[in-house]
Order: sequence, then structure tokens, then C-alpha cells
Amino acid sequence: MDAVGDWTFDPLQLAPLALVVAAYAVRSRTLARRGTAVPRWRLALFACGVVLLVAALVSPVAALGEQRFAFHMLQHLLLGDLAPLALLAGLTGPLLRPVLALPPVRALRVLAHPFVALPLWVANLYLWHLPFAYEAAIENDLVHAVEHLTFFAAGAVMWMPVLETLPAPAWFGSGAKLGYIVVVRLASTLLANVFLWSGTVFYDPYVDVGLSDQAAAGAVMLVEGSLVTLAAFAWLFLRLFGEGERRQELLERGADPRTVERAVRYGRADDLS
Repeated sequence: MDAVGDWTFDPLQLAPLALVVAAYAVRSRTLARRGTAVPRWRLALFACGVVLLVAALVSPVAALGEQRFAFHMLQHLLLGDLAPLALLAGLTGPLLRPVLALPPVRALRVLAHPFVALPLWVANLYLWHLPFAYEAAIENDLVHAVEHLTFFAAGAVMWMPVLETLPAPAWFGSGAKLGYIVVVRLASTLLANVFLWSGTVFYDPYVDVGLSDQAAAGAVMLVEGSLVTLAAFAWLFLRLFGEGERRQELLERGADPRTVERAVRYGRADDLS
């Protein structure tokens, strides 16, 4: 691994990301030539997700995370919450079609079910914060890489049902998504409060920096979770209100209720107008 100042450049971490960005660029250009260009706001969100991943993996945040628990927490939130959210929001069905056609990917679609995604995310979050697992990740580069990979994967799986990167169950509409977000944030808030109010330093590598650093890590987790929750709630409430109006309008025109439900949910209501 090479370092420039506090920036580190690890090919093993950056090469897979570069391949994903290249594949996204090629596929989006192909779709544009076919007349089904990816909306610019999705391109911007995907780019934002890439920037967040780079910041988590090679910026000074990564270097400081080895010295301070608060920065390590920030790194994990970038990897396991914000970056997956932005990247998934930048995807569309046409973009993913070649990947979704692969048999191994089809077999993994079950992970997008909320009753699968949520327990996996919670289990991953709490397992890696157990002292033996957390300290093993700090002391061993391979374990650390696995930790980062699972944080990102669990975050992506957790956000999939909300963004419906893959179709969620019919019952998992905007109202159910609100409840899902509440459970997600209760789980993270509980852990954040443990760090914030505990009188014991949990991880030996951070004993020297003391309880204030651990409390700061809990505060970082609480603030990030609160901001993301507020944004998600605002989006879902606006969507819930808009869907209700659009659904009623189409039903009054005599459209089939089941067709209306799917069209409104997946943003295709204009096709029925």
C-alpha cells in the first residue's frame, strides 16, 4: 500500500471500484444510444456514492480511523450506509438487466426481501461491534477487508427493499417502508447510545484516547442516523402523498386497480394516462 500524506492508495480496494465505475459508464452510454438514457440525477447519485466510497477507503478518514474510534465509526457509516444508499439510488432496471440475468445473481434476489435484509443487516452491525471481532479487524488486514466488504454488502441489502432496486413484495409499499426505516434506526440508535453513555472503553486499541472518543463515536452514529432518517421520512411521506393522489385519479378514470397499483408504485402512472 502506498501513501501520500494521509491518503492511501491500495489497488486491492480501488481496482474493484474502478471496474464497477467502468461497467456503469459503458452500460449507461449503451442505454443513451438506444434512447433510454439514465436520468442525470441518478448519474449524480451514483457518482456521489463512488466519492463516498473513495473517502471511506483511501482518504484521511481511513488513516485517522486507526487512531480514533470516532473516525473509524465515520468510515463505517460511509461504507455501510451512505455509499450503498447513493449507489443504489443511481441504479435503474435497464442498467442492471445484464447483471440480473446471471444465474448466481438471480439466486441472490431473496436477499432483497425485507424479512431477510433487515435481520442480516442487524446481525452484521452487532457482530462486528463485539470486542473480539472489532479488535481482530483492527489487528489483521484481511479481517479488516472482510469487515469492510460485509458492512458495504449488508448496507446495500438493507437499502434494497426501500429503493426497490429489485422488486419488493406487493405489501411492502411506502407505508411499510416507513416502519422498516424506524426499525433500522432503532437498532442503530440502541448501539450508538451504548457507546455514548458507557463508562467503559470497549476496545483495547482505543483505551489511550479514552471514553470521550468512544462517546464521540456514538454521537457520530446518532447524528448520521438522524439525518438519514429525516431525509428518508421526508421522501417517503411525499411519495406516499403523491401516490395516493395519482392512484385516486387513475381509478376515477376507470383503470384496472391492480394495474394502477403497480404503475403508481414503480413510477409508470403516466403510461396509463
